[in-house]
Amino acid sequence: MRQRPMLGALILVAATWLLSGCGNDAEAEASANAEGPRGTPVAAIEITPRDLSRTLSASGTVEPRVRIRLASRTAGTIDDVLVEVGDAVEQGQVLARMDVSEERAELERARAQADEARVNYQRTAELRERGVASPAEYQRALSEVRVADSEQSLWETRVAFGRVTAPRDTVVTARYVEPGEAVQAQETLFELSAMDALVIRLGVSELDIAHLEPGQTVPVQLDAMPDNPLEASIRRIDPAAEPGSRLVMVEIALPADAAEQGVRPGYLGRIRMAIDRRADVLAVPAAAIGEDGDKRYVYVIEDEQLHYREIEPGVTRGPWREVVSGLEPGEVVLATNPIDMQDGQAVRIVGWRG
Repeated sequence: MRQRPMLGALILVAATWLLSGCGNDAEAEASANAEGPRGTPVAAIEITPRDLSRTLSASGTVEPRVRIRLASRTAGTIDDVLVEVGDAVEQGQVLARMDVSEERAELERARAQADEARVNYQRTAELRERGVASPAEYQRALSEVRVADSEQSLWETRVAFGRVTAPRDTVVTARYVEPGEAVQAQETLFELSAMDALVIRLGVSELDIAHLEPGQTVPVQLDAMPDNPLEASIRRIDPAAEPGSRLVMVEIALPADAAEQGVRPGYLGRIRMAIDRRADVLAVPAAAIGEDGDKRYVYVIEDEQLHYREIEPGVTRGPWREVVSGLEPGEVVLATNPIDMQDGQAVRIVGWRG
């Protein structure tokens, strides 16, 4: 019977504890309801001007635009070679002489025949004036003069073939003959390069070629001359792309004094330049733009809520998409895919992009 008061006391303590616990849970629930529902966590970006210009990067080898493979104009033996590889030669300068002894003998014979034909013509002309020579005899004498002059001119030309001369100011870049060698007509004797017309030829993607045009300035950096960048220009653009690579060949002309500055054929030139310039444009991550039929939209975040905004997009550069109209600098936009979002949805920004 003495144990009952103790049992009653234990029951009273347990009831008090339960009532106290239920009171705390109710207070917590009420506090949570007072704060309201928390928004969906999202990543955002603040709209600021960006540079979305396309950059063209390419490389090519410096080479002479004019390269002449100078050939013999007649068959014969080389008597003398007057230049070495690396020599600068002027237009008309003799590079080699060939043995044309036989041609010279034929030229002397042709000259003698021409002299004889002219004397005969003069005599016939005098006789015609006195009525002794007939018109037919006069015409025949005149024809003989013309034939003789033509024969003389032929052998003068063949003798001149014995002098191999430079067709323009160039540098000898290859020599294929030595004195005493026999060569055939049209056989290559020298290679000449115009050092005042150095170029770089490179292939440009079909996506970039539309932004290039002849005369456009191009910066060129040579690996061999890192401290001396050159200002070149586009000389020519091929009319068609190569079938396999779809690259269009572009010829870039170096300055006329490039060789004087130390540039040599064979140097590697690198080109890096901005094309399709789009500086200070507004852009958003391409993934942040949604599609609604033929419309494009983003969600602007204001007061922790999403607001549907139709935009006009422009070009895409990597992960960025230009916004032509619909947004203003300083606005905050949802930076992720908007497909599961709704206009007016509560959000909270937990990360920033850009």
